[in-house]
Amino acid sequence: MAIVKGILKISGSVEGFTFYTRRGSDKVIMRTKGGVKKNIIATSPKFANSRKQQQEFAGCAKFGSLSRFAFGGLHRLADYNLTPVLIGIGRNLMKLDSISDKGQRNLLLSNNKMVFDRFNFNRNYPLNTVLRISPHWEIDREHIRAEVTFPGINSDIDLLNIQKLPFFRLIIAIGAISDLRYNHVKKEYEPVVYDLHGHSETLTGKWNSTKTILAEQTMTVQLSEEEASFITENVTVLLSVAVEFGNVGLTDEPVQVKYAGCGKVIGVR
Repeated sequence: MAIVKGILKISGSVEGFTFYTRRGSDKVIMRTKGGVKKNIIATSPKFANSRKQQQEFAGCAKFGSLSRFAFGGLHRLADYNLTPVLIGIGRNLMKLDSISDKGQRNLLLSNNKMVFDRFNFNRNYPLNTVLRISPHWEIDREHIRAEVTFPGINSDIDLLNIQKLPFFRLIIAIGAISDLRYNHVKKEYEPVVYDLHGHSETLTGKWNSTKTILAEQTMTVQLSEEEASFITENVTVLLSVAVEFGNVGLTDEPVQVKYAGCGKVIGVR
């Protein structure tokens, strides 16, 4: 891998090279194309172990991609790429399956729910450093319902307004993640409870001035009765909380500012 310096700005592929950028960096990265042909990897006995690894990675990738939806869209406030981290969590969970053959190991989050306990969407400014209060929460797993009570907030003391923006709001979300099992007929990984995997519901509070004192408030969020009817022991329920900052929009109404805010998973059941 090489890093392109100077005034050259390019992305995509040219001849045998691919150019791309990464979030958080203004550098253009260059790598060469190549490698073993796909048909050889798919058929050669030499790559039998590689095929098993690819099979399991596909399951972890599906877990990582769909799990983001269980955050109710609050991952938009993340200051790093969550997907590789979620894939890594899936990979570690898969390793705990000591019964199934390699390449067919199941991903059972329901047996290890605490891997998502206090999962932060931010590294530079985690939620606890920005919103300096401790909300009280309860999760009704059977009905996939949650209640979050925020103590009174004195924005001068309890809120770290890094960008000095004029508005902020509180958001809560409840979501579900299903275990993934290997389907020997389809030869692919699929959610045990497809009708709940990645489903979520979000409640967004009203905009408030960042120069104010808010009284204690309670917010409630839940999935529909139909969705809740699908819950089984193979489903993990997540409760996430976020604070988002806004600015004055073109119509003088508050509008969200991209990446201005933070969030985390505060409850797992």
